[in-house]
Amino acid sequence: MKNTTKLFLALTALISFAFVKPKFIEPKQINVVIDASHGGYDSGAKVGGFTEKQIVEQITHKIYALNKNKNVVIHLTRSSDTFVSLVERTNTINALKPDLVLSLHVNSNSNKNKSGMEMYVANENKSSEMSLAFAGKLYDKFINNNLKVNEIKNAKFYILKKSEVPAVLVELGYLSNESDSKYLTDEKEQNRLAETIIDFISELK
Repeated sequence: MKNTTKLFLALTALISFAFVKPKFIEPKQINVVIDASHGGYDSGAKVGGFTEKQIVEQITHKIYALNKNKNVVIHLTRSSDTFVSLVERTNTINALKPDLVLSLHVNSNSNKNKSGMEMYVANENKSSEMSLAFAGKLYDKFINNNLKVNEIKNAKFYILKKSEVPAVLVELGYLSNESDSKYLTDEKEQNRLAETIIDFISELK
């Protein structure tokens, strides 16, 4: 009789658990700031008829448009051809407290053989270790998409030092290099860059 009672209680408990509605855990919202460098009277690198401010703005808009993940919110430090100071940019970043900052730039050098992307983090950043980890993951994404990326470097850039969250500065290539210039100024190649970045962002947790 005792065994029958125990079996009955066990079955009752099992059935009650079967009807318990599983608790739904809302996915974490990820906030990312895309910082399109320069703007307005500050053109940045300029080669021929192309400027750094224009290229990074175009790629920034493509990244923004490609984001279809409802759990990822992308914020821009500038959305048009206007000058925004470094202080204003970092004030915006630190007010938002995003999960990551990506500051986009385009390089130029008197040595036209210099090519490839470069990524920078700052030891002075409060989240320098996480910044380096993010840079490594983005590095891998670019490499997997057959894009040339040079080593990840440390630099005391204002945006990197003053941001109170993980921050990576990305030089997307050398406008002064013929090969780099082709993909930096070609719409399809800009799309490939934007898709690579949004693919990386979509995996953030």
